[in-house]
Amino acid sequence: MNEKLPELPLNRPVRVLFVCLGNICRSPAAEGIFRQIVSENGSESLWEIDSAGIGGWHAGQLPDNRMRVHARRRGYELTHRARQVRESDFDDFDLIIGMDSGNIADLRELARTREDLAKIHSMSEWMQGIATRYDHVPDPYYEGAEGFELVLDLLENACRNLAGQI
Repeated sequence: MNEKLPELPLNRPVRVLFVCLGNICRSPAAEGIFRQIVSENGSESLWEIDSAGIGGWHAGQLPDNRMRVHARRRGYELTHRARQVRESDFDDFDLIIGMDSGNIADLRELARTREDLAKIHSMSEWMQGIATRYDHVPDPYYEGAEGFELVLDLLENACRNLAGQI
C-alpha cells in the first residue's frame, strides 16, 4: 500500500477524487463503491468523494449503462454525472487517484506545483492479494461483461484498502 501519501487533514474530511478517461465507467464506479464502503463503516463524515474524467466528452451524462447494471447487481447505485477534471481540483482535493498510467500522465501535466504532484496516485497502489496481478484498472468500455466485472472486483479491493489505510 501507499507509503507516500501527502499530509492529510486532521480537522476536516479527507477529499478524494477518482479519475478515469471519460468519467463514465471506472471513476464513477470507484466513487460509488467508496461511498458505500465508508457508509457501511459509519465514516461518511470523514470523507468528501467525487469523480471526474480527463476528457469532457461525456459531461453531464450518467455512468455507462453497462457499468450501472453490473454495479447494481452488487448493490451499488451509480448516480454521478460526468465532469471533466479542472485545475482547481488540485486545490479542492487531498488525493487525486487515476485508474491507469495514461490518466496519471494527464494529471501530472495538469499539476502546477510539487504539492499538486504529491496528490496524484494510482488506484493500483491500494490493490492487494490477487488484484496485485494488475498495475492499473483496465478500461471496460470496449469489453464485454467480464471487463465490467473485473473492474468492479479491482475497485472493491482497492477501495476497501484505501478506506482502511486512512
